[in-house]
Amino acid sequence: MSAGYNRALVEHLLPAVWDQGAAYGLKNETRPDADMPKGFVDKKKGSPLMAHLSDIRQAWKTAPLTVLERQSLLLRYGLDWTFEEIGKARGVRKQSAQESTERGVGKMAAQLNGVPYVDGYDNPEDIETE
Repeated sequence: MSAGYNRALVEHLLPAVWDQGAAYGLKNETRPDADMPKGFVDKKKGSPLMAHLSDIRQAWKTAPLTVLERQSLLLRYGLDWTFEEIGKARGVRKQSAQESTERGVGKMAAQLNGVPYVDGYDNPEDIETE
């Protein structure tokens, strides 16, 4: 899928990479409210949720993430740790943990969209050594 993934969607889908049951908690935006009467369903306009879940799992395997970015994404979205907890566990500042997590999300979104990732930070190697 081209240009359909943004950071918010990637962050929303990431827990499903490690927790198969997380998909049951994701809201299907195309589904009508439970109190609405049944109506015509256009099967051609179905939910892209299953495709998104497949895509995010594939992006996890193929995105050019560093070990630190993978660790940050796992701790943040897989284990629901705060940036403070991630920083403390890795011995870095909260800001460094947040930056590596944001970089990882950006790289995954770029991978899903088929575009090169443009790093928003001056020197990523210096972030983890502070």
